[in-house]
Amino acid sequence: MTGQSGSLGVAPRRGRKIFFVLVLLALGAAIYARWIEPNWIDVTHHQLRAPLAAPLKIAHLTDVHTRGMGRRERAILRILDAEKPDLIVVTGDTLSNDATYDECRAFFSRLHAPLGVWAVRGNWENWKPVARERNFYSSAGVRLLVNESREVRPGVWVTGLDDPSSGWPDLGAALATAPRDVFTIALFHAPGFFEKAAGKFRLALTGHTHGGQVRLPFMGPLWLPSGCGRFVEGWYEKNGSKMYVSRGLGTSILQVRFLCRPELAFITIQP
Repeated sequence: MTGQSGSLGVAPRRGRKIFFVLVLLALGAAIYARWIEPNWIDVTHHQLRAPLAAPLKIAHLTDVHTRGMGRRERAILRILDAEKPDLIVVTGDTLSNDATYDECRAFFSRLHAPLGVWAVRGNWENWKPVARERNFYSSAGVRLLVNESREVRPGVWVTGLDDPSSGWPDLGAALATAPRDVFTIALFHAPGFFEKAAGKFRLALTGHTHGGQVRLPFMGPLWLPSGCGRFVEGWYEKNGSKMYVSRGLGTSILQVRFLCRPELAFITIQP
C-alpha cells in the first residue's frame, strides 16, 4: 500500500511541474511578442536588374503606425543613415489608430534622401484624413502621390495610387503622365490590387499585410486584413511586373508581433 501511495503522489507533482513550465513559456512568449520582436527590425536587401543609367537604391517603409518618436522610430532613422538610400518610399499607414498627425510629422520630417521621400495613403490615412493633406505632407518634406506619377530621376518615375482597400485607385490616370519607355515604380498600400494591375509597371512596392503580424509554427498568419488577396510577404511576379510586399514596421490593433519581425526593405536596381 505504501508503494502505491508514493507512486500516486508522483503524478500530481509531475503535472504541477509541467503546468509551471507551460506558464513560464507562455509568459516568456508574451514578453517577447510585446516588448522584443516589435522592436527587432529585420533589414532585408534585394537586387533587381533593369536598363537604368545608374544604380538606384530604394528604402521601402510601410505600416510604421507611429506613436511618436519612440525606440522603433529612432532605430529606423539609424538604419537609414547607415544605408544611405537614393530614394525613400512610404506605402501608407504611417498613422496609428491612437496617434496624431503631429506625431507623424515628427517622424516624416527626419526622413531624407537625395531623390526625395515619396508617400501614398494607406487605409488609416483614408479612415482618419488630415486637413489640408498636401500642405501637411509638404510641411514634413514628403511628396504625396494620389493617382499620379512623377519623375524622380531621368528614366525613372514613381507612380502613387490611393489605397485600393479603402480608397479609389486610378492607375490609368496615374500612368497617363508617365512616358511609356521609362522604368515605373508603382506604390500602393494593399497588395491585392496587383492581380488586376500587373503588367502596367515594372515594379510595385506594397505593405498592408504586416506579414500576418502573429504567426504560429506550421500555421502561418493567424489573420490578414482585407485587400491582401493571396499576397502575404516577399516577391511576386505576374505579366512581367514584380511586386514586393513588406511585413511593415509597426503593429496594428494589438501591439505585438510573433515569428514575424518588422521589416525595413532596401531594393537596389542595378543597370
